[in-house]
Amino acid sequence: MADQDPADRPLPFPFGSPFKPFSHHLEPDAVLNKTGEQSARLHGIAAKRLSRLRESVEARARETVERLGEVAPRLAHPNVLQHYAEYAADVMQRQIIFLDTLRQRGNNFIEHIEKGQPPLLAFDYEVVIDGRELPRPANYSLVHILPGAEHAATRDDGRPYIIIDPRAGHGSGIGGFKDESEVGCALAEGHPVYFVIFTPYPVPDQTIGDVTAAEAAFVREVKRRHPDSPHPIVIGNCQGGWGAMLLAATNPDITGPVVANGTPLSYWAGEVGNSMMRYLGGVHGAMLPIMMLSDLGGGTFDGANLVYNFESLNPGNTWWTKYYSTFANGDDEAPRYLEFERWWSGFYFMSEPEIRWILENLFVGNKLARGQAFLDERTHVDLRDIRSPIIIFCSHGDNITPPQQALYWIPDNYVSVDEIRARGQRILYTLHPDIGHLGIFVSSKVAAKQHKEIVSTLKTIESLAPGLYEMVIAATEGEGLEKQFTVAFEARNIDDIVALGDGHRTDERAFASVSRTELLSAELYDIFFRPILKSVITPQFAKAMVDQHPLRQRRYFFSDQNPMFAALPAIADRVREDRRPAAADNPFLEMEKLAAGSIEHGWNMLRDLRNLWTEAAFFALYDHPMSHAYGEPHAKKISDAPAEDLTSLPEVQRVLDQIDKGGFGEALIRMLVILAHEHGSVRRDRLEKSNRMLLDMEPFAGMRPKKRTRMIHEQSIAATFAPDDAIAALPTMLADPADRARALEICAEMAGPADEMSPKV
Repeated sequence: MADQDPADRPLPFPFGSPFKPFSHHLEPDAVLNKTGEQSARLHGIAAKRLSRLRESVEARARETVERLGEVAPRLAHPNVLQHYAEYAADVMQRQIIFLDTLRQRGNNFIEHIEKGQPPLLAFDYEVVIDGRELPRPANYSLVHILPGAEHAATRDDGRPYIIIDPRAGHGSGIGGFKDESEVGCALAEGHPVYFVIFTPYPVPDQTIGDVTAAEAAFVREVKRRHPDSPHPIVIGNCQGGWGAMLLAATNPDITGPVVANGTPLSYWAGEVGNSMMRYLGGVHGAMLPIMMLSDLGGGTFDGANLVYNFESLNPGNTWWTKYYSTFANGDDEAPRYLEFERWWSGFYFMSEPEIRWILENLFVGNKLARGQAFLDERTHVDLRDIRSPIIIFCSHGDNITPPQQALYWIPDNYVSVDEIRARGQRILYTLHPDIGHLGIFVSSKVAAKQHKEIVSTLKTIESLAPGLYEMVIAATEGEGLEKQFTVAFEARNIDDIVALGDGHRTDERAFASVSRTELLSAELYDIFFRPILKSVITPQFAKAMVDQHPLRQRRYFFSDQNPMFAALPAIADRVREDRRPAAADNPFLEMEKLAAGSIEHGWNMLRDLRNLWTEAAFFALYDHPMSHAYGEPHAKKISDAPAEDLTSLPEVQRVLDQIDKGGFGEALIRMLVILAHEHGSVRRDRLEKSNRMLLDMEPFAGMRPKKRTRMIHEQSIAATFAPDDAIAALPTMLADPADRARALEICAEMAGPADEMSPKV
């Protein structure tokens, strides 16, 4: 054999080529093609965003010039000096009122800390369980909300509600911040209402597993207090929502329906051009900064850092709009501003194990959505284990939890709706067109519509056949809080969920590379840097870190602790007594509003440019074939596994083996399920009829709720996996002509008018 040319010989790597794991991804032509396609797609998206930004700037400039053209001639009016004097006095008064409002905010902040930062609920309550006294202690407690005289009397057999608020830097209370809230809606229907609160500081070394165990103990106590009621409904807001899902997945036998409001469950999901928060871990890092901040805090992570992160998403509102709105409308806006700031300024803490679990399993690793999360060494979390109905409430206007992050865990876990049906699950979602993240919890309009309708619908939700539905809410008549709505449950499939984004989800491959990089950096930090920091950080240093946080320092500065403002209260009171606002048509006031709008627009332009740069940097770093190959081990999810034969599942096989077994009850439910499948939609009024039938009519009235639910599940399996055999077996199951006639009569009543039915029916 001729000697091989040295230039063609393989390099002498002692353990083989380090690029071998990626070799099947790195063919030059394929790399160039993939990189070119991705670059072209992202370039097109960036070009569209820049075009929209340019159009926005041009439109704002035209509007400003037009408004100046209208206002400028009025500045030459003979009374212009009088207008200016009026405006100058008004501005001076508003400045004093604004400074006094900031002073009150600082005083409220300090007073709240001195009181131990209790929950900011608008309702009286009594403590039922202090989680710090449980076998696995946690800084959570269960409280019973005491209804006021204006609320309906609590029904003895009413289904209890348990509301879990987010612990994402703030304290508890947003779900019951005012009467028009989740708490108020449930009390108005006569339900017993319980609330999960938490103290500012965690128990040392507290884990997410400890929190979930405490919440499970709360649910069991509520069940003990209401033995004749159905399983409690658990409502989780934002991070409280994934807490509720953890609870239901690891304790499927104790919870009733689970409602997740604005809850991010699939953190890699989103839409290119939006969902900017998901890029921060890849561009700015996530694991290292937060682990380091936890060590600098003596093993405790300061929630003010999370709040600071939220504020950075919309710097225009953070640094200008909310302050200008309070300054411009101080006479009316100050009370609302101070009320909200009581909650927004309550900064709570997490233990290092808690925030690390959140990063590894949610923010960075996305393991919960992909079915790879563990609460501890013993407890695997599989969202498919949830047996209660799941209701997801999300909004297209939410920049913290866009609909994709709230819903893409469904295609991550299920290949098809048939799998959802086979597992007996009911998953519903409702979409708001434009409400923001906090509006989901605090908006009176949302409380009057979505929360009110969700509460009223939960009475009957368990009568639905297993499947995936969109809860569509439409107004019919009335105004304000008296407005009436119709609710329908439209059957959906997995493709409908994926279509909420770009339809292909290819951008999520980049996040798998981020996950692997961040987790590796965390291991290196644990080995080389953490021991050093822990050896030098003292409790005094950790306390100084907390006290010197910019969010706290702003509030300390504008408070009575600052001697600069000693005379401000008396001056502000005098100004309020002698308040002389400028006339609405004052030209200088109009110029002020025009300038304020331009400043807000400028901030928004800077935000959009920053977001564009952040997104471009993220994809340049992580969205290329080499990065995809590197992150591939972290990209796998349950639905990527080879599809299993659903008919081989033990529950499905058992039902199909006995498809002709049963009597009137089984046959009637089977017929109703088949009708629902063909109809493709279920109106709430018909669902309520079905629910009344299941509660009042024999043989259903005497059944335990769990048996009724199991019967619906079994007949749904029969109608889904063997529809022809299921129909052919009906004459055998309805051998008595009287039963047959009765079943047909009930189905005709439930089906509604013929013109609303599918042609198949």
